[in-house]
Amino acid sequence: MSSAPLRIFLVDDEAPARTRMRALLGDLQAELPNVVTGEAANGHEGLALLAEHPADVALVDIHMPQMSGLEFARHLTALDKAPAVVFVTAHDKYAIEAFEVNALDYLLKPVRAARLAAALGKAAASGAVKRESLDKAAQAPRRYLSVAERGRITLVPVAEILYLRAELKYVTIRTQDREHLLEESLTALENEFGATFVRVHRSCLVARRVLRGVERVTDEDGEGAGWAVVLEGTAEKLPVSRRQWPAVKAILKG
Repeated sequence: MSSAPLRIFLVDDEAPARTRMRALLGDLQAELPNVVTGEAANGHEGLALLAEHPADVALVDIHMPQMSGLEFARHLTALDKAPAVVFVTAHDKYAIEAFEVNALDYLLKPVRAARLAAALGKAAASGAVKRESLDKAAQAPRRYLSVAERGRITLVPVAEILYLRAELKYVTIRTQDREHLLEESLTALENEFGATFVRVHRSCLVARRVLRGVERVTDEDGEGAGWAVVLEGTAEKLPVSRRQWPAVKAILKG
């Protein structure tokens, strides 16, 4: 009994590149039975469609507008059954070095059939890429944070986040409209987004762009107990720890 064909999903912002990849995959049918379950012109579309059309391997162009292929792959790991990923790129010295150091597979354009077959076979055997490898290979902070909700991935633009607050095993993402729960560490988020957020407390990062001032807060006896930041977009007042006070004060003065 023959095995099921390899399910493949294509993500590339250039339609001719997707057409060529389909042709190459067709040429490989005898050697490597496969079926293209879907294709997308950008990362947003790809994340939405993959939730409905699962695949074993995603062939992902690394250079795309709005969201790079690498960021797309990082968000992809939030799916319960994430596909393996093979990146496709024109010669990019930095990206190739990062891929090789972190054991990420890639194809150079123009893609050759023999190399494609080898990469697909390797990816299918190894399974989904480890999130740690993708994070280490990243060239820039993500534009979005990804939250798994009811089998789908919700993308939260980093530019819309007011603050990130650690609570038990989750981090609460607060935007002006709602809250999301994220399974990432606050320390890792601070390392990635240090230019965008400032730590005001050991359990809270606040977007620098929404800092509007500070207010003196009082304890139950009406005595001055410290400071809290005033933020644009929410009436919440978040406490500032003594340790973080100098950094917050410096941003407000600047």
